[in-house]
Amino acid sequence: MLGALLAYAVASGNPDGMIRRIYIAGSGVLAQFGGVTLAFAFLAAIGPTSGVLFHASWYYNFPWGIALIYVYFQVPLMVVVFLPAIDAVKIQWREASENLGGSTWHYWRYVGGPLLAPAFLGAALLLFANALSAYATIVAWEDQIAYVVPQQIGVSMISEVGLVNFNQGDALATGMIVMVVILMTGYFLLQRRAARWQR
Repeated sequence: MLGALLAYAVASGNPDGMIRRIYIAGSGVLAQFGGVTLAFAFLAAIGPTSGVLFHASWYYNFPWGIALIYVYFQVPLMVVVFLPAIDAVKIQWREASENLGGSTWHYWRYVGGPLLAPAFLGAALLLFANALSAYATIVAWEDQIAYVVPQQIGVSMISEVGLVNFNQGDALATGMIVMVVILMTGYFLLQRRAARWQR
């Protein structure tokens, strides 16, 4: 939701303005910023030794610490993915709604919302798949406790205490593959539906 609102704020500004260009460029960079460098940046900026946090346990507790790190690259990715759909909404449609006596609520309820819903849901599916498959950041951030499925797969196949369980890792990996296929199929269908009116 935050990424969608930011994308709308960017789209409602000057299309050729400097702020829009800087924000889009920054979102493109931050959407790809992950892995060990992201984990280190958060550890240095707000980790227990940074002096910013009063309770270091907050940083390591699930889900708040993980959520903060994931939001850092998920929100910019939503801006990048959802912005073209918002840009495709024509101003004339809102003007037509106002000329016919429709309020702002009516426009978003009957025109803007239904038009943007497939693109929003598709972007949400893409972000979920992206978060589901993220591995390097979470492992660099916390490698002692397996919070997420990719960590659990890694632990089940490589263990320092001899608890290797390939069958469990294979089952988790198969489940993730099936889930990603379902998510990406849904994303493709929603994007194809949204592309009908974006042309």
